[in-house]
Amino acid sequence: MDSPTQRQPWENFPPVWIHAQENAVKSHADYAAGKAGDSDAAYRLVKDCLSPEIIDSIRTTFEARKPMIVSAHAIEQGGVNAIPEVLADFLGIHLGWHVESSIVQTNIVAHTGADGFSRLARQARFAGKVEPGNCYFLADDFVGQGGTLANLRSFILGCGGEAIGASVLTGKSFSANLSLTQETFDQLRTKHGKELEIWWFATFGFDYKCLTESEARYLVNTPSVDRIRNQIAAALEE
Repeated sequence: MDSPTQRQPWENFPPVWIHAQENAVKSHADYAAGKAGDSDAAYRLVKDCLSPEIIDSIRTTFEARKPMIVSAHAIEQGGVNAIPEVLADFLGIHLGWHVESSIVQTNIVAHTGADGFSRLARQARFAGKVEPGNCYFLADDFVGQGGTLANLRSFILGCGGEAIGASVLTGKSFSANLSLTQETFDQLRTKHGKELEIWWFATFGFDYKCLTESEARYLVNTPSVDRIRNQIAAALEE
């Protein structure tokens, strides 16, 4: 089943667990090759950057639930990013949880190195089998604006599953909190009014409440509605 870009509102989703600093991951000798699909390189990268303390924290938080782990399987211009799947495998081994590999990303969003508008414009879509009633833990290589994790979570929820948390190899610490705060939601409405809200829903099929905190802040920091629309339109044409 292929997923539309239909986001779900946030409900007490915990902060994303981040294993390593961005500079340490991106300067690693195997980073580029792992990102381009080399599983052996991704294995060495994840092995070097995985945090035992983060693993212990995840285990303590979800010990009673033992969710299935699902990775983003992100498609990059150079191939299928191997890092998320390898991270999921490592987590599965250390935590003793099952890794579900049938859920995959179905489109190329080219988020690596992209600016915020390109990330907003090119929404990741997913397909695969979700077991209704089962709970899932998400794994990805990076969290920036958090849109890929938001869409993977929403795909699982839309198919009757439950997404209870997420971990990434690296990312922006200020992006770890995916759930949109009331303060940022109010700022977005005050800054851009109903005009952007109506356009956003018509364009993407979901409202402000489904944005991540970082996505909403990016829009708040953009000077005008026209700039947002023009930049997203340009990104979609690339």
